[in-house]
Amino acid sequence: MPDEAPLANFNLRVEVSAALGGERVDRALAMITGRSRTEITDLIVAGGVFVNGHQVVVRHHRVAPGDVIVFDDEMARPVKELRPAEPGAVEFSVVYEDGAIIVIDKPAGLVVHPGAGHRDDTLASGLIARFPDLVPAAKMGAGDVDRPGIVHRLDKDTSGLLVVARTPEAYHALVVQLAQRTMGREYRALALGMFDNEAGTIEAPIGRSTRSPTKMTVNAGGREARTHYRVLDRFDQPIALSLVRLQLETGRTHQIRVHLAAIGHPVAGDERYGGKKGDLDLDRPFLHAELLRLIHPKTGRSMEWQSSLPADLQRCLERLHVQDETERPRTR
Repeated sequence: MPDEAPLANFNLRVEVSAALGGERVDRALAMITGRSRTEITDLIVAGGVFVNGHQVVVRHHRVAPGDVIVFDDEMARPVKELRPAEPGAVEFSVVYEDGAIIVIDKPAGLVVHPGAGHRDDTLASGLIARFPDLVPAAKMGAGDVDRPGIVHRLDKDTSGLLVVARTPEAYHALVVQLAQRTMGREYRALALGMFDNEAGTIEAPIGRSTRSPTKMTVNAGGREARTHYRVLDRFDQPIALSLVRLQLETGRTHQIRVHLAAIGHPVAGDERYGGKKGDLDLDRPFLHAELLRLIHPKTGRSMEWQSSLPADLQRCLERLHVQDETERPRTR
C-alpha cells in the first residue's frame, strides 16, 4: 500500500471519468480545474499531484477511468483570468472562419498569448473579445484558459497565418495534425549571405540556451527539429542576401531563426540571432508565415490559405531589387 501520509493535507480529490480516460494527467487536471496546463505542470513539479496514492513525476502520465487524483490546489499559481481586449486595442485580420476554426493573419509586433509584460494586449485577448465562444470552449478542452483555441504560435515580430480552434474536437484534431506533421506551414525569409545550395534541409536539435534563458540554440540535448528551405532570389547589394522559402516539419520555438543562424545565414533584421547587419531599414526580422495548409477538422476537406508579404517587408524587397539592378554590370 502506498504511503497516504503525504496526502493528508491535500485539499482536492477527483475520480477520473470515462470521458477523460486515456488523457495525460496534466490535460485531465486542466480540464477538471479550469487551470492552464502550464499551471498544472508547475503543480506536478512541486510534488502536488498523486494518482491512486502514487506521486506523479511526469506530466504525460496517462490516467484511466476510475483513477483517483489527489492534489494540493493551493500549491498551484493563482489563475489569472484572461480579459477581453478593449475595442480597437488589438488589431488582426481574419481570413477565414466557421464553426470549427478561425484563420488569423497576425501583424508583426503582436504577442500571441499572455507572458512576461503582456497580459491583455495579446492576440488571445483580442480573440476572446471578437469570439467570446472561445472561453467556454477552452474550459472544455480547446486549449488552455489563457491560450483559448490557440494550436500553434508565431513570434511577436513574425507576421502571417495561424489557425485557432473553436471547439475541443477541432483543437484535438489540429494538434494531431501538428504532431503527425501533416499540417503545412511555409514561411518566407530574407537571410544573410549566399546559400551554397538552391535547396536543402536543416536537421539539428533545438533546446533552451544555458547562457541566455530567453534564447534557443542548437544543442545535442534539445528536441529534434527539421526545416526545409529553397532559395528564391539572391542579392549582392547592399550586402549578400538570399530570399528563401522555408517549410517547417517540426515546430520548435524560434526554429527558423535558430536553424538559419546555425548554418551561418541568420534572418535579416533579427538582432537576437545575429541578423542585424547592413543598412536594410528593417525594424524586425524579415520572416513571414505565408502559407497554411490543413485538413478541416469537421469536413475532412483539405484547405489552404496564403498571405502576401506585409508592406514593410515588401518595401525592403523592392529596394533590394532596385539596388541590385543599379549595381549589376551592364552588357553591351
